[in-house]
Amino acid sequence: MSVLTRRAVAEFAGTAFLVMAVVGSGVMASRLSPNDVGLQLLQNSIATGAALVALILALQPVSASFNPVVTLVERALGILDTSTALVLIAAQFAGGLAGTVLANLMFGLDAVTLSTHERAGGGLWLGEVIATIGLLLVIFGTIRSGRPDRVAFAVGGYIAAAYWFTSSTSFANPAVTVARTVTDTFAGIAPASAPAFILAQLLGGAVGFFLIRALYPSVPALPAPLPAPAPDRKVLS
Repeated sequence: MSVLTRRAVAEFAGTAFLVMAVVGSGVMASRLSPNDVGLQLLQNSIATGAALVALILALQPVSASFNPVVTLVERALGILDTSTALVLIAAQFAGGLAGTVLANLMFGLDAVTLSTHERAGGGLWLGEVIATIGLLLVIFGTIRSGRPDRVAFAVGGYIAAAYWFTSSTSFANPAVTVARTVTDTFAGIAPASAPAFILAQLLGGAVGFFLIRALYPSVPALPAPLPAPAPDRKVLS
């Protein structure tokens, strides 16, 4: 299996499990706490944040973006080439849709049901811009500070918190947004509401990219190899 294929499989699987965590925990929360929306959101946010930590830790050695905006920023920063970025983004969208279908089926629902949950308005769109900017700063700031081993915990903690401090409950991911259109559950978003969310996420991605370039203008350089010792002239003579 080629490196690119392995990366695509990791992105597919990781995004699928991420969406299963989002949708599945939303269904479970609504069934366990049917009369308390606040408790439902708490359960949903904890499950999603915890799943992100586990998935990133497991798949980071191969590929663990799970988010087209993150992949696009990696391309803009020169970390990925265009063909690789396109393959990974396709895998993320496919994985997200697969994750929703599997979550629906696990809970005895139809495999695909278009969401009727309308999410629209300037405040929600602004929330998506802010959520996406913050996510990018957390990811790339942690990496460029020289501690990539902490990315999983930083991202999981940020997403769990952003569920609560953003008006949109922090989708911050076009693949997850599209995937959530095909479940008419707690985590769903109506198809008509998705394009504006995705546009806001892309705008947040652009702002986040420029902030990353301003705050971290260069990746820390690897130490140069030590020069080979000069031959001992006395030994050679």
